[in-house]
Amino acid sequence: MARRNRPSRPEDDYEELDAGRILGGFRRTESKRGGSWTVQPISEANALKEYTCPGCNNIVLLGVAHVAVWRNDGLMGESADLEDRRHWHAHCWKIA
Repeated sequence: MARRNRPSRPEDDYEELDAGRILGGFRRTESKRGGSWTVQPISEANALKEYTCPGCNNIVLLGVAHVAVWRNDGLMGESADLEDRRHWHAHCWKIA
């Protein structure tokens, strides 16, 4: 009988797929409001803090899916742009 080269038990370092992360969306670049912006969707599971949405000035509540947005073409460089990111309700960002 032929010998199997694969172990019969699953690997210890196997990482299970996270459906929430997959469905949450991927980082993208958008041109809007006179500039280039990075938009990172934040899922409900990863919304661990409250923020003030700059679009409506209401609170983005804990556990509510939203987007984090930062400028790509700021004058002070990438790290400053990332530090200046803002958390928007997805709808507010869409209509901004």
